[in-house]
Amino acid sequence: MNDTGVANAAVTATPDRTIFELLHAAAALEDRVGAALAKVGLSMPKFAVLNELVTAKQPLSLSDLATRLSCVKSNMTQLIDRLETDGLVKRVDDPGDRRSVRAEISAEGIVRQAAGSEELDKLHAEFSAAVGADDRAAFGRLLAALK
Repeated sequence: MNDTGVANAAVTATPDRTIFELLHAAAALEDRVGAALAKVGLSMPKFAVLNELVTAKQPLSLSDLATRLSCVKSNMTQLIDRLETDGLVKRVDDPGDRRSVRAEISAEGIVRQAAGSEELDKLHAEFSAAVGADDRAAFGRLLAALK
């Protein structure tokens, strides 16, 4: 209490830690997603590229992939290099632009993307079993408030 007999709210109030708790939860979830994908030999960036290629149903330019995944083209080039080394994609000529190449998913890439999707589906099922529909809806509202 101060000399007027009123408690100092700034000193006694517990700060809201929701934002920090969300950041810690996001990091923990990212770790779980990474571990699930690692079971099938994928990282999150590799899975993201394979997933885009499967969804597109056609080869995509590296620029297009970089835009879709919100990363710079030089990072995408390095990621495609690693995926190509793993035999999951191959570079093909762009029929509309001789200066450009596209990434095409290989048969093994399709298999690996499907395996990664299965692992993520298991993770979604575990989450749904542990967290009720009402709590998931409340969480959705919380996330919407952050946008």
